[in-house]
Amino acid sequence: MSRSGIFETVVGAVVIAVAAVFLTYAYSVSGKQVSAGAYNLNAIFGRVDGITVGSEVRIAGVKVGTVSGFALDTNTYEAKLDLQITGGVPVPEDSIAKIVSDGLLGGAHVSIEPGASDIMLAANEAITITQGSVDLLGIAMQAFSDNAAGKGSGGADKPADDTSGGL
Repeated sequence: MSRSGIFETVVGAVVIAVAAVFLTYAYSVSGKQVSAGAYNLNAIFGRVDGITVGSEVRIAGVKVGTVSGFALDTNTYEAKLDLQITGGVPVPEDSIAKIVSDGLLGGAHVSIEPGASDIMLAANEAITITQGSVDLLGIAMQAFSDNAAGKGSGGADKPADDTSGGL
């Protein structure tokens, strides 16, 4: 084998090794892996913008699970999320699940605020108190369009009332 043939073989092997590392990493962060002792919970939200399969579930900012699936309930037009929670992390039955934005770029995660109940949710039970995502772009567009129409200008385009008492 010539010198250039050996070089090309080595470069090909390095490319395949790097691709294998990236595939392993992508699989590990996708939320598809089965965690030992993990259990599933459900939650129903009005909006789940930014949530995908593999999105994090956090308690106090600490990752305690992932979103393992979601579906649209065609009767109520609400989104049902399936949450896979790490074993050993109990969730009180009066906990609140919220969709929280990770930043301005559109990512989001599910934040669980634990309640004070002594009764913990069992596998396949539902978190009943939820708060869906907020459409920040829609709110911003509404605020800008209201200001452009003069609604939010503080009355600068209205004539001042005469309060001089008729003098």
